Amino acid sequence: MAVLQDEVLPLRSEGDIVRARQVVREWARREGFGLVDQTKIVTAASELARNTINYGAGGTLRLEVLNDGMRRGLQLTFEDQGAGIADIELAMKDGYSTNGGLGLGLGGAKRLANEFEIVSRPGEGTRVRIVKWRK
Repeated sequence: MAVLQDEVLPLRSEGDIVRARQVVREWARREGFGLVDQTKIVTAASELARNTINYGAGGTLRLEVLNDGMRRGLQLTFEDQGAGIADIELAMKDGYSTNGGLGLGLGGAKRLANEFEIVSRPGEGTRVRIVKWRK
């Protein structure tokens, strides 16, 4: 699988979430994603960027355009060096929240993507990778 383009954005503040949404939408539009799929990947990016800031004390978003033979897609990787997630299975359950929110962030992002991977260790931070393939 070839990476055709990549960019790293900092995620430190609310303004960075807005910027991440704009950049992801622009990349999805440029890669020929339809409006529904643009909305799905932007929504997932927004949730994961917010988690990176709120729970990981900030981090980065790496955007990559992928070419896998006949398929093209966007891969987004959110990474932080925060406290990590002690129980990933629990954190993935709808309704689970450590701050009183709706608890739809991780599970929702997984449902909006074609591929989802999370790696986290307490005290070492979290990395979430999603891929959305163009239809």
